[in-house]
Amino acid sequence: MTSLIATQADITRFPSDVIVNAANTSLLGGGGVDGAIHRAAGPRLLEATRLLGGARTGEAKMTDAFGIASAQKIIHTVGPVYASQSPAESAELLAHCYRNSLTLAAEFRSIAFPAISTGVYGYPAAAAAGVAVGAIREWLAGHPDTSLETVTLVAHSAADLAVLRAAL
Repeated sequence: MTSLIATQADITRFPSDVIVNAANTSLLGGGGVDGAIHRAAGPRLLEATRLLGGARTGEAKMTDAFGIASAQKIIHTVGPVYASQSPAESAELLAHCYRNSLTLAAEFRSIAFPAISTGVYGYPAAAAAGVAVGAIREWLAGHPDTSLETVTLVAHSAADLAVLRAAL
């Protein structure tokens, strides 16, 4: 059975087979988690993401982790800008980020997610945590044969961790 847990850590140093990047549609780096992952992985990540041709909101694409020694792969997913559509549409697009990322990582033992869309994209943290936990639990229930042993929600701050733990 797969464990779903929350912890506070730097996702660029968190030991997991796969880490998830909260990317923008270009996949070429940006601020927040995206910028931190690109800086930690080094210039080969930018070369690799250029070849992916971007991604639409809710999509997920995978690259090697390059300079991030604690992971093998990075999944880049594009969360919704909260104010760009209705709350229901935002929730469905955010759920797609988690489900599509899990599908790409299904053959690995562990995956670590940041709080997708809660930074400059403006998704309210508690609502985003609820969507994340619900989408992950739903995906795991529908994929009992997954190799994933651990799914970790990685919080940047103690306040973010409290929100994630409440959702769990």
